Amino acid sequence: MKIEWAPLKVSPARRLQTFITALFTMAFFVLLFSSYLFVAASLFYGGLVLRSLILIYLVYMYVDHKRTHSIIDSNGWMLSRTNTLHRSYRNYFPVELVKTAELPPNRNYILASFPHGILGTGIGINMGVEISKWLELFPQIRPKVGTLDQHFLVPFMREALRAWGLVSVSKEALIHMLTKSNDPKHADNRDGFTSNAVAILVGGAQEAMDSHPGQYTLTLKSRKGFVKMAIRTGSSIVPSFSFGEVDIFDQVANPPDSLLRRVQSVVKKLTGVAPLIPVGRGFFNYTFGFLPQRRRIVQVVGSPIDVVRSAEPDAAYVDKIHGQVMEALEKMFDQYKEQYIPQSKNTRLVIQ
Repeated sequence: MKIEWAPLKVSPARRLQTFITALFTMAFFVLLFSSYLFVAASLFYGGLVLRSLILIYLVYMYVDHKRTHSIIDSNGWMLSRTNTLHRSYRNYFPVELVKTAELPPNRNYILASFPHGILGTGIGINMGVEISKWLELFPQIRPKVGTLDQHFLVPFMREALRAWGLVSVSKEALIHMLTKSNDPKHADNRDGFTSNAVAILVGGAQEAMDSHPGQYTLTLKSRKGFVKMAIRTGSSIVPSFSFGEVDIFDQVANPPDSLLRRVQSVVKKLTGVAPLIPVGRGFFNYTFGFLPQRRRIVQVVGSPIDVVRSAEPDAAYVDKIHGQVMEALEKMFDQYKEQYIPQSKNTRLVIQ
């Protein structure tokens, strides 16, 4: 294998972008394991004070999650959601945000986001760790990113996720977020925001397993839970497509009939998380490593699809709205692919 080396002369700004991106990438891959390791080491080797503090924290974490679903209702501590270091992370790729329609702040929204990619980087940056562009384009709307509920029961990792604007995609947490009042005078809206927008990577781990550069394969046909949630809460659905998301990482070949895919599917079924083996670049080469490639990601936010609120969604109505979401994604892909995908003539959208 021929190694493509990075040039020796690189500007300090790009060096900083690479370093910050490395920190975020390592955090995503090792935060869960390192959190458990720290707790185990503290309980096993720590003194009485450290052990007591850890046990108190674990009890607090469990009780608070059961009571509040670990939700931070506001945008949280803004320094953790937009700062110079986070902007360096955005500029590494770079990640962009494109608005195609108004989102009035008098209702709540589910952003049906595709594709998942390996890490959901575009959504994670625009609506999580670096939300300055979102707040500029969609004022008065709080951006949130949904992730697995079990992540909020991981010590310390939970606090990082909350600080970055992530929320659980459990039924209870989503209902809490999506039924919040939109009245500017309501006590919950004293921060000046009147709307919540929760991005859900609908395809999840299954879609992540299909993520390879240049391949836009969406897992959507059988995913209707987000539509039912939108109808139950009266939230508008906003299709969102992140062009370039699949290009920042490759992964070890895992065709559907391979042993690796079978193992991944079993682990996903047991844990909800697929054990991917990503292939990126290194600090000093572009051929292999754990860093994502410098590839442009453009998140296009589509027009809202309004729904009629119902506590018991009718199956036929769910199918109707679900079909509108698929149609909107196909139109969005066809409309913007030439603008945001290199060699777009050879790229097609597959919805399965």
